[in-house]
Amino acid sequence: MQTSSCTHPPYLSSQPTLFPPMAALSSSICAPLVARASGFTGRRLRRAATNGARATMQTNWFPGSTPPAYLDGSMPCDYGFDPLGLGKEPTNLARFQEAEVLHCRWAMLGVAGIVGTEVFTGVTWTEAPTIDQTYLGVPVPFPLPAILGFEFALMAFVETKRGAETDPVKRIYPGGPFDPFGFTKTKSGTEALKRNEIANGRLAMLAFLGIVGEAQANNLEGPVHALQRHLADPWHVTAASNALAVPYL
Repeated sequence: MQTSSCTHPPYLSSQPTLFPPMAALSSSICAPLVARASGFTGRRLRRAATNGARATMQTNWFPGSTPPAYLDGSMPCDYGFDPLGLGKEPTNLARFQEAEVLHCRWAMLGVAGIVGTEVFTGVTWTEAPTIDQTYLGVPVPFPLPAILGFEFALMAFVETKRGAETDPVKRIYPGGPFDPFGFTKTKSGTEALKRNEIANGRLAMLAFLGIVGEAQANNLEGPVHALQRHLADPWHVTAASNALAVPYL
């Protein structure tokens, strides 16, 4: 969001030299209002100062608070949230940034797999390990322990190769064959994709936490079945009506 000034009344714009105190007062009132409104947009706000300079205000997770100096908004989806000061050390901050992106990707894959499997097969994610493994209706000729062992070895190899990368950016965003459609050809497009990835990944991590809690509260029921029961009777099938979902209710 970018703005240079607030819109003044016609008499101020037509005769600016006659009312300089009133124009200054109008500008000083409009600027904080625009800054507060921009706090919920998730973007950085720039506006022109009275001396011609440009001031940049970082969006903060808690409006009115001061973000730490090391969270300057340069990272994607950085809203100055670090109440425990875990990212004071640059090495820790880089490691947390990398770990968040990886967890975001796994959470998005996991939630998509949980919901997609239940929608297309009717099998919940808690039932899948206990039944015969099939792929599109074709039986898998390998037992589940063998599949898990192969996946473990494959992931260990991939993570070893990724860990050997010395460039901290390429450790997270390797590009090349991992971008076959060339979505990251432009810098603006790359930055937008980074923000979208983290925003959706954070939502997916919360969604997976909700799926786990829902399964515990509903006798290992899948999220799709739970949603269907809620939509069928939205006033009586809720979290508040489940004693396991709301303890001591």
